[in-house]
Amino acid sequence: MGCPQVCAGATLQCTFGLAPGVLNVLPQNRTLVSGVPAANLLDHIPLVNITPFGMCQSLANPMVAAATAAALGVLVPMPCIPVTAAPWIPGGAPTMLLGPMPALDANSTLMCNWGGLIKITFPGQVQMLIP
Repeated sequence: MGCPQVCAGATLQCTFGLAPGVLNVLPQNRTLVSGVPAANLLDHIPLVNITPFGMCQSLANPMVAAATAAALGVLVPMPCIPVTAAPWIPGGAPTMLLGPMPALDANSTLMCNWGGLIKITFPGQVQMLIP
């Protein structure tokens, strides 16, 4: 049994974020799943593909660290601005190419430079599985 193909509108969650985010997928690969653009491992660009997760609680984030220091060490969450410099980490052995890279499956993860682990909580569709 396969894993769901991720597409535009997928719901994401960061371990340091206080709200879910959404995956935006530009239609550059011209592949649709359930009528919306399908994602691949290169769909990781902050604010283009990865939307903010509400407020960030990571002390590795300079804004959170500065606000927390100003509050004498009491954690002060600040607005999330994702910093995802590297592509998604495949959730399994890539089996299907989408454009130049493997398709993004629902078990894939993404690291934020501020230490957060971003996971897919809903792939955006449930009809197409990657073998």
